[in-house]
Amino acid sequence: MQSVDAAGLAIGDDQPPRIMGVLNVSQESPYKPSVFDDAAAAAAYVDEELIGEGADIVDVGLESANKRYEVLSAQEELDRLDTAIEAIESTSGDAVFSIETRYHEVAEEALKRGFDMVNDICGFADPEMPRVCREYDVAVSKMASPPDLERPGAIEDVDEIYDALLHNGLTEKTIVDPAFGGWSEAKTLADDRETFRRLREFRALERPILVSINRKNFLQELAGRETEEALPVSLAATSMAVERGAHVIRTHDVAETRDAALVGDAFTRERFQSDAGETGVAVEELDVTTLPEATRHVETVKRSVSDGDKRGASIDDRQHATTPTVAQCYRLTGVPVAERRRLDALAADRDLLVSGAEDTVVLGGSIRSLERLAGDLQKAPTLREALEDALADVR
Repeated sequence: MQSVDAAGLAIGDDQPPRIMGVLNVSQESPYKPSVFDDAAAAAAYVDEELIGEGADIVDVGLESANKRYEVLSAQEELDRLDTAIEAIESTSGDAVFSIETRYHEVAEEALKRGFDMVNDICGFADPEMPRVCREYDVAVSKMASPPDLERPGAIEDVDEIYDALLHNGLTEKTIVDPAFGGWSEAKTLADDRETFRRLREFRALERPILVSINRKNFLQELAGRETEEALPVSLAATSMAVERGAHVIRTHDVAETRDAALVGDAFTRERFQSDAGETGVAVEELDVTTLPEATRHVETVKRSVSDGDKRGASIDDRQHATTPTVAQCYRLTGVPVAERRRLDALAADRDLLVSGAEDTVVLGGSIRSLERLAGDLQKAPTLREALEDALADVR
């Protein structure tokens, strides 16, 4: 996992979760407590309610990205930039200031005048955005979107979200955002829940992950709450998101979200990592719990080879490179005595966990080793069918 330096703020696995508070200078924005058209009032809000409550990053929006409103032009966003600049110049607190925009012209002007990073809600649909971010050497949050400046976040399927984040590439300081929320009419609450369930897959992009899940509809529905009552379910999801690999949490509820993120971070298992050292071989334990998550990492390695990274030149298309080894563990009950004996005999010289009593067995091993075991259980048809069904569910 590659860490990102955002104007001196380190973001990545070895850092605490970072909180992004929100300031809007657009009257269209639906969350009115964050909306200001007066620079002095905006600065006071930033100091007291955002930085004062624990925000590491302040994201400033010039327009509402809500699909109900017409998209502003780059010039219309630039016309609103003065208020945002005056507000950040009037703040006394220390934070990284991010400009939310889809246009490279707006990003460049904001960076010239004091902003520290960019939040691109159209995911490099403006092909000049990566160039600007590289030239100014700034962090940029890239939200998954189609290559269309008028349709931010309008992608539903998890695999398509992943591909969209790769479209037009990633800068060295890109933070990826899988675009939670109702950005299109086609996107369902179930789509958001599936993206959240598979959040770990985005770690294979080898960039920090930003999530914006505060009071989102897919969480409200789970708890049966309206927006104003949806803070508790948002906090529960925040802890889960951090444990699943999120590094930045965008929120309107800074203090509470910070606490929830710290809980998630405290219970995230530490993973082994070593530098190359004298051996020349570096080791990083991956955050992988499912076969699709492991496959994403294989795709990343193979992509680096196709892009000319000679360090991966030994990777090929052999089966072991496309079917990673991930451990599974099952408890099987009702195993016939004869089939249990057959299982014990087959497992004796294999790298498998087989233990239990009478008709109950705990069986564990890599997916590959369990698949091979199932294939050899012809004389134990009941056990074979049960194991094959379980392994089919993994895929």
